[in-house]
Amino acid sequence: MKLDPEELNPVITRLRRAQGQIGGVIAMIEDGRECRDIVTQLAAIGKAVDRAGFTLVSTGVRSCLASGGEDCEEDLAGLEKLFLSLA
Repeated sequence: MKLDPEELNPVITRLRRAQGQIGGVIAMIEDGRECRDIVTQLAAIGKAVDRAGFTLVSTGVRSCLASGGEDCEEDLAGLEKLFLSLA
């Protein structure tokens, strides 16, 4: 299933933010920052990436239901598998 890139702008924004956070974590490690601070940032990155995945699946489900095309059942089954892979 292909999705409209315009609908995915929030996903792109979230992933770009996570990308910046990864750079920050690398700098924290190189600077010898506290383990607790680094792990806190890694947890935030993980949550941001998870949310991006869930938003992507949710957008796919909404798109499928709105279009009601012939392949919708197959697409929904695939999206369910993707959702479960994120859980």
